[in-house]
Amino acid sequence: MMELLDPYPSPPPTPEGPRRRMFVGDTGLLLHDVTMAGLQELRFPEEKPLLRGQDAAELENSDTFLLAVDTDWKEHDIETPYGLLHVVIRGSPKGNRPAILTYHDVGLNHKLCFNTFFNFEDMQEITKHFVVCHVDAPGQQVGASQFPQGYQFPSMEQLAAMLPSVVQHFGFKYVIGIGVGAGAYVLAKFALIFPDLVEGLVLMNIDPNGKGWIDWAATKLSGLTSTLPDMVLSHLFSQEELVSNTELVQSYRQQIGNVVNQANLQLFWNMYNSRRDLDINRPGMVPNAKTLRCPVMLVVGDNAPAEDGVVECNSKLDPTTTTFLKMADSGGLPQVTQPGKLTEAFKYFLQGMGYMPSASMTRLARSRTASLTSASSVDGSRPQACTHSESSEGLGQVNHTMEVSC
Repeated sequence: MMELLDPYPSPPPTPEGPRRRMFVGDTGLLLHDVTMAGLQELRFPEEKPLLRGQDAAELENSDTFLLAVDTDWKEHDIETPYGLLHVVIRGSPKGNRPAILTYHDVGLNHKLCFNTFFNFEDMQEITKHFVVCHVDAPGQQVGASQFPQGYQFPSMEQLAAMLPSVVQHFGFKYVIGIGVGAGAYVLAKFALIFPDLVEGLVLMNIDPNGKGWIDWAATKLSGLTSTLPDMVLSHLFSQEELVSNTELVQSYRQQIGNVVNQANLQLFWNMYNSRRDLDINRPGMVPNAKTLRCPVMLVVGDNAPAEDGVVECNSKLDPTTTTFLKMADSGGLPQVTQPGKLTEAFKYFLQGMGYMPSASMTRLARSRTASLTSASSVDGSRPQACTHSESSEGLGQVNHTMEVSC
């Protein structure tokens, strides 16, 4: 039996629905309090291959990340209050369903950050139901021209304020955001400023804290002794990964140095490191606390440099709408090293919001003692998360079990 992570106590049963606990053996997934009315914790086991169907030698080839099946993608340059924004989109809005909108981490672009994940076989079941929109931060896309000298890169708040122009341009009613690192921070800011435009958020490696003066000084000192790609790599990967996972790290070193314009990257890197604290607090902890109003799934690898930041972000969010996913034997890029497990979790997240109720769970087997259903969504009214239980055992206690095999 895996050890259950429970840094914050679960709230007592509420009228919205009973609590359920799910346990698994040595191989599988751990899911605690599977209901949108309770804090959820998930843990995935190791999946050995770095990329499905690819060996380590292939990772050294730049085409690993950039030769995606892009024939259905359309590129757009969208005018915003803070400059042009490069966006690629596949599909068209489907009724009242939200778009999936992604935002990459610093040092990357949408291809380096999300190609492996969105090209993963099981993700196709999701993407056929949603229009997908990838946003590149200013000047970070492949082939971007270098900004002129003196160009003022948008602040993190301004990057968030550019996104409504994307939503309006394509006629989206609202979006489900997937962000990594700096992109997760931008999407969280976007949801705080424009909550009515955000249906849900998947935030990987988010750090809600700004840098203190000691961190700022350390970053400046590091800049004197390290190259920009090296500093970015230390942000993306843990020290253990930098030493042991040499194929993946070296591949990304090559991509960061050759694909992303270095002068533009330096501006983005400087702006991210000068960010302020994300202004969020758990409801009830401080008067008039600001929080993310939509369902949120926080994701981090158990060997990721951002682990402490994600745990702190979890402590500041509403536990009734937050899922915390800690991926075992995964590092700083779970969407690259564990795309199958992340896809499975994303399906559950979508089902919790009422989408794709009949989606296949190829790696998950439900036990006879468990029932987890979601309200089906049609292209009509905006869906609401819904869970149903079958029975309870004991007085005032629910003892449902879901056995999961992966």
